[in-house]
Amino acid sequence: MVEKRWVLKDKPDKEIIHSLSQSINVSPPIATILAQRSIIDFDSARNFFRPTLDMLHDPFLMKDMILAVHRIEQAIANNEKILVYGDYDVDGTTSVALFFGFLNSFYPACDFYIPDRYKEGYGISDAGIEFASENDFKLIISLDCGIKSVKLVEKARSYGIDFIICDHHRPGDELPPAVAVLDPKRSDCKYPYKELPGCAIGFKLVQALVSQNPEWYADPLDLLDLVVVSIASDIVPITGENRVLAFFGLERLKSSARPGLRALTKLAGIRNKMTITGIVFGMAPRINAAGRISHAKTAVNLLLSESEEEAYHFGEQLDVKNDKRRDFDATITEEAIAMIEASENLKTSKSTVLFKNDWHKGVIGIVASRCIERYHRPTIILTMSNNKATGSARSVPGFDVYNAIENCSDLLEQFGGHMYAAGLTLEINKVEAFQKKFEEVVSSSISEELLTPLVNIDTEITFDRITSKFFGVINQMEPFGPENLCPVFLAENISVAGSLRLIKDKHLKFIARQDGCNNQLEAIGFNLGAYEKRIKNGEKFRMAFSIEENNYMGYQSIQLNVKDIKFD
Repeated sequence: MVEKRWVLKDKPDKEIIHSLSQSINVSPPIATILAQRSIIDFDSARNFFRPTLDMLHDPFLMKDMILAVHRIEQAIANNEKILVYGDYDVDGTTSVALFFGFLNSFYPACDFYIPDRYKEGYGISDAGIEFASENDFKLIISLDCGIKSVKLVEKARSYGIDFIICDHHRPGDELPPAVAVLDPKRSDCKYPYKELPGCAIGFKLVQALVSQNPEWYADPLDLLDLVVVSIASDIVPITGENRVLAFFGLERLKSSARPGLRALTKLAGIRNKMTITGIVFGMAPRINAAGRISHAKTAVNLLLSESEEEAYHFGEQLDVKNDKRRDFDATITEEAIAMIEASENLKTSKSTVLFKNDWHKGVIGIVASRCIERYHRPTIILTMSNNKATGSARSVPGFDVYNAIENCSDLLEQFGGHMYAAGLTLEINKVEAFQKKFEEVVSSSISEELLTPLVNIDTEITFDRITSKFFGVINQMEPFGPENLCPVFLAENISVAGSLRLIKDKHLKFIARQDGCNNQLEAIGFNLGAYEKRIKNGEKFRMAFSIEENNYMGYQSIQLNVKDIKFD
């Protein structure tokens, strides 16, 4: 097994831990975890555990918001046709469903447009501008895309079409000549929170519009079920305003989700409480499957469904597409791994860049993630589309793959994205040069530490601390996600109390005990089967784990989810 790097977070000041522990009545390990997340007193703890909608920021703090509101009001007053334009991934389709659903509820002169992944590619396209012109649209509102589409927005202007851009990706050196550009990552935008996904930018625009036009009788809070799906699926930090939106979005998903999301919940087999993880692994792949396998309009139609019957119809279509996506994913991943294993150069590289002209464009991002699971290094998977090489990049924790790609921009036609995920397009005859340059850039900037799989550990604990009350407090720290991950604990001097089993030849299930503690706990270690013999032989070990609830045939119990094991 690959040796993992354990990093135990710095322990906060003892006085802070003691004071916080006393003021909110929690154990020192809980106080330690909270302090590590900058929750150091009663007020910050109250805001963390009991978020309120009052914590949402004023949408007019966002640069250009007033311009966007005025242009939309003008379009409605003049009965201009409005086109809502979005990307084909989860953030894009939820954004379109959110804003088009809101607008269409009182203004019929509108439509939506999602580009075809295979014919048009990511973001604003020539075909989209032509569609708007041919159908007499005078205003395009783009969501989750557009921040780098300078030339295409100029083209739209030449046709007499205005643009409002709602995006959350990093801007380039020049902003498009739109009426308004809503993007907290603009260097001149003073909006307090920078990590909103595209759908949440759309939500802020709806908030601003409704605050100025109460006669539209719309409640932005009705849209939070879509917002939380985008927050979870786009892997943005669950901090600040995102945490508030996610908290209340999950509440809405549980109590009054729209028919389309209820259908997805059933199809994904989510029976227990809805979580960020449930959205990421249950809902998101099905929504994404529409754009990966055919056209993302099916996903938007699902999210806009008004009846259970209609929603289930579209949901079943997505389920079929998701099954196809799984097949493509498995086949291409096998081919990618075989390519790496067949080349000594690729096996020893600090990055992976692979190209094959017949790989399915819709799953190359997933394949990049699969390769990282095995080789743990920045990865780009390329395929052919419209006679160009187009690809998806994924990164490892701590390495900015967007910056690395930017350093190779002389070889690229276009690129965009985030620190951990990006897309790019280049001429096929430049692929080999790009592979070489990207490897040079990564090799010169990545540390050996970042190339080793990481287990981040919050604090050390003894088994006797792990009670139902302790687990209850951990639960209240949800929603978990980036920058508010489920806590991981370290326990020393562990052995097996009994019932050690190997499941499917690769997973360990056992009862764990700790020297000096009475408490014995169920534990499961996925993909840790290689340690079975040493544990059976009675060797003591250290264990990194999170705490979860195991539901089996109506019986609920605390279970340790083992992340890794080390022997002394």
